[in-house]
Amino acid sequence: MSSTVPAGITRGEITMQLRALGLHAGMGLMVHSSLSRLGWVEGGAEAVIGALQDVLTPAGTLLMPSFNHGAPFEPGGAGIYDPKSTPTTNGRIPDTFWRQDGVLRTLNPTHAIAGWGARAGELLADHHRTSTFGARSPYARLHGMGGWCLLLGVGYRANTFHHVVEMLTRAPCLGYETELYPVRLPDGRLTMHYTWGWRAAPCPIDDTAAYAPLMRETGQERRGMVGQAEAILYPLSAGYQVISRCLADGLDDTPPCRRCPIRPRTHLWGHTPQP
Repeated sequence: MSSTVPAGITRGEITMQLRALGLHAGMGLMVHSSLSRLGWVEGGAEAVIGALQDVLTPAGTLLMPSFNHGAPFEPGGAGIYDPKSTPTTNGRIPDTFWRQDGVLRTLNPTHAIAGWGARAGELLADHHRTSTFGARSPYARLHGMGGWCLLLGVGYRANTFHHVVEMLTRAPCLGYETELYPVRLPDGRLTMHYTWGWRAAPCPIDDTAAYAPLMRETGQERRGMVGQAEAILYPLSAGYQVISRCLADGLDDTPPCRRCPIRPRTHLWGHTPQP
């Protein structure tokens, strides 16, 4: 019996498709992704990352989420965030990315960000000393330098940038540096770092990506296929304009932030890690 090998996509083909979408050398880019939705990729996550780096070149900057969403601090967890070993919960591509040579990773205990390229060090600096997605956070700094977001096989529900807009506009549903967790520094020392506090209930605008149709209406969103997945590329400036307007004015039957009753969760965490 003969077996049929599924048709896949190569790093070179991904590179061409990304360029056709609008990615180019020197770009500042944040990426959310799903490897499985691309179909079979020859070389797996490494090939996707390599294609992104091939397009951006070392003159560009690539950021990916490196979040653990608090998993180490749940019952049975390690009880500590270690940037050298704690896995992400963002999927295969981001979890492969932060482990690669030349990639930096921040010290935020629940929502670290990983970066590569010309301005990665600048964008990621002191993330643990500021609000998780506030004005001096990596994604907000990327917005300030005219950066872009690529949603690769995922939709706007995976778009972390809407949390940046929430913090920049002081949404009352989030805690600002309100939760404290242990972190192991690269030199092995233990310390405690603050992170944000998640809201007690979902946001009807952002967590459901109800603003997505408005992004298409801006005319600044670009869509195309990468492998078997739809990819969406948009400038963060357009995302800020659309999302901040929705949060300020409300959307459909959803009230604006100032009239929304949702507030930060009450979260108690008391595990003390052992050195």
